[in-house]
Amino acid sequence: MNYISREEARRIAGQSIMIRMPETVLSEASANFIRENHIRAICLFRQNMVNQEQLTKLTSDLRAVMGPEALIGIDQEGGAVVRSTWVPQPPAAMSLGASNEPELCRQVGAAVARSVKALGFNWNFAPVLDLNNNLDNPVISERSFGADPVQAHLLASAWMEGSLSEGVACCIKHFPGHGDTHVDSHRDLPEVNKSRAELDALELAPFKAAAKNAPAMMTAHIVYPQIDPENPATMSKTILTGILRDEWNYHGVVITDGMDMHAIAGRYGVGAAAVKALAAGADMVMALGNTETQIETLNALASAIESGEIPYANVQKKLERVRQLAQRYPSAAGVYEKQIEDADRVLMAQAWQRGLTTYRQAVPPKPGSKVRLVISADVVSDGVSEAGIPAYKLAAMLSQIYDVQTSTFDDAASFDWTSIPADGRTIILASTVRIRYNERARQTWKPDLHLVLWNPFQTLDIAAPALISYGFAEPAIQAVADWLAGKVDALGKVPVANFDQLT
Repeated sequence: MNYISREEARRIAGQSIMIRMPETVLSEASANFIRENHIRAICLFRQNMVNQEQLTKLTSDLRAVMGPEALIGIDQEGGAVVRSTWVPQPPAAMSLGASNEPELCRQVGAAVARSVKALGFNWNFAPVLDLNNNLDNPVISERSFGADPVQAHLLASAWMEGSLSEGVACCIKHFPGHGDTHVDSHRDLPEVNKSRAELDALELAPFKAAAKNAPAMMTAHIVYPQIDPENPATMSKTILTGILRDEWNYHGVVITDGMDMHAIAGRYGVGAAAVKALAAGADMVMALGNTETQIETLNALASAIESGEIPYANVQKKLERVRQLAQRYPSAAGVYEKQIEDADRVLMAQAWQRGLTTYRQAVPPKPGSKVRLVISADVVSDGVSEAGIPAYKLAAMLSQIYDVQTSTFDDAASFDWTSIPADGRTIILASTVRIRYNERARQTWKPDLHLVLWNPFQTLDIAAPALISYGFAEPAIQAVADWLAGKVDALGKVPVANFDQLT
């Protein structure tokens, strides 16, 4: 065993974690924390972003502190999971799955990369390779390209190819697959009780295929008891080393999902979990908690590295993989030329429109007719996604086409559908949150048209013709408006086999 000093172990620990911070301007305290702890990776979220000028300054300051091998990450998947909301807004993966055009996916991936690269990011935690094989999944749904592993791989790989061509590293997620869960790992520890053969046929298939070209992969905080009954994938040597490294010969960077998520932090403790993750085969730990939990993580990792619990030779391999990622996809000040940005906005608008999908032969009400919009009074972020579209914005859009009155509800689970005035207006229900409807709503809600503006599986909850947009970004709502006005057709197809027969 190589002797390693505490100081050196602490330095390595700092280079092995990615942090977050709550600031929009880099404070001296945060800059000192980064320097003193040798941090070279940070993930920024919506709370860190105000506008182009502010964010570009922030990433520039971070790069100056972290050095030339800085990794500045972002979740700019598309759809509801985006952090920079003023750049051209990409379609959700499932919208791209609905149009099923690999070349369109490549173009969208490239456009996303251009937008975030200009802001100083060099690592995007996308695309999602989870499959849509559980209708009750509370956190994936429209973030997945579809239920078929071959199609999902084809489309996600095209998206990734576009991103890499523009110099932004991708990170496929959430290995070995978060699709077939009904629990959100942000809140609890899910389990996928499938055999290795079943996983090979579905969940693992797109990851194995994409691993040949993916520069990075994110782990899932999920237990697969027939593979490793003791540990979630994030901390499973059987999965991260046995399958990913040894069987698949994967040489890219393996980074954990956020270790502050309750599935991990609430059960194992952030420090102990970080040690187990690196020992299992991860190269970098996403330490997204507060400063206190980040220090706890650093101390635990330093002790494990110093003692040899995580062998020095293994640590060097991990550092080299991360170093190569940063060198191949450097963070640098960029420029998003207006002509290119404008073209990317057109591209995104076209991509959203091509994903529009009708269900039960939906047709729009005649322009100028009287309609009643039924919609949630409140839309909030679920912690993963941006908040849905507010009622007033959708009402304003509809008012450009129809004579509109609006009825709002506070709680879908208890809303009395009979309270809606029976005044002869065409009733349009707009679903603007991700959560599925309960049995009471399924049995009693009777709109004439259902606008499904987030989770496409809500279509199955309400017995009505529907238009599915897979998202609520501005270009998605414009595509919905154009369909309602009779300007465009909806030619997408839900990328889930036998969708019409599901319940």
